[in-house]
Amino acid sequence: MQSKTQNVKDYMKELPEERVPHFSKLRETILKNIPKGFEECMNYGMIGYVVPHSIFPDGYHCDPKLPLPFVSIASQKNFIALYHMGIYANPKLLDWFVSEYPKHSKSKLDMGKSCIRFKKADQIPFDLIAELIQKITVKEWIKLYQDSFLKSKNK
Repeated sequence: MQSKTQNVKDYMKELPEERVPHFSKLRETILKNIPKGFEECMNYGMIGYVVPHSIFPDGYHCDPKLPLPFVSIASQKNFIALYHMGIYANPKLLDWFVSEYPKHSKSKLDMGKSCIRFKKADQIPFDLIAELIQKITVKEWIKLYQDSFLKSKNK
């Protein structure tokens, strides 16, 4: 669901009642584990964890007025989604996540380029998500972003 709300508190109020406990736990897991420097905000109609302009003034190449996105979470029609740009940009991190997932969840991994979909909210592997969130610092993300996305854009 792409929300038009301007703050996280209001986004949380829009969630379907049955998703609130799982979504709240996912958000708490991210907040407890995300490296220092990332900030929580509303970004693209979802809850986002971004590198603020105070750290990376260039912002996001698609829209430099926006901060550099890293992770987002959203309540979609049929699933809870975790969007992790590091998985998209770093094949080693993707390989690690894909190999670890079956050790933490009974459900089959359902993902796209950066999107991990949880159709059964009660099967979200929170410990694995915590570990994933810790794997990239702000400084590492900026470098990976510049190496992965900006070089290909400038070709």
